[in-house]
Amino acid sequence: MKRQKRDRLERARTRGYQAGVSGRSKEQCPYNDFDAKGYWLGGWRDAMEDKGSGLFMK
Repeated sequence: MKRQKRDRLERARTRGYQAGVSGRSKEQCPYNDFDAKGYWLGGWRDAMEDKGSGLFMK
């Protein structure tokens, strides 16, 4: 996989994680591309798991 493509997908995952931590809904995913959307949702799910385990408290 090219570095440029990997960077784009990792950026999507990071943005999904940040969205999950901030409490945004998964329906607010800004990506239409199948791969990028999958990475974004993966990051979002990771954030939900971390919030559920008490990593982030308000």
